[in-house]
Amino acid sequence: MRNYEMVAILDPDLGEEDLNAVVEKCSKQVVALGGEVVSEDRWGKKRLAYELKNQKEGIYVLFNLKTSTESASELERWMRITDKILKCMIVRQN
Repeated sequence: MRNYEMVAILDPDLGEEDLNAVVEKCSKQVVALGGEVVSEDRWGKKRLAYELKNQKEGIYVLFNLKTSTESASELERWMRITDKILKCMIVRQN
């Protein structure tokens, strides 16, 4: 298992309950793929450098993960097809 950082930009129109549900769903997906969420840090709503899916702002969430390379690839694919996630990026830590 390797260490990864995952940053997700979520839809800014999400309410607090919906935001919690999406973040929890992401965490459950990591566990379902055999990984572990080490930490989660919500950065809040920020202005985007350019529009994503007709949105000028997004809610940033940082996850620190321990998972396999295959699971990280599958997690990124899953996040790209989830409606409430505007953009995501997973980076391996040294």
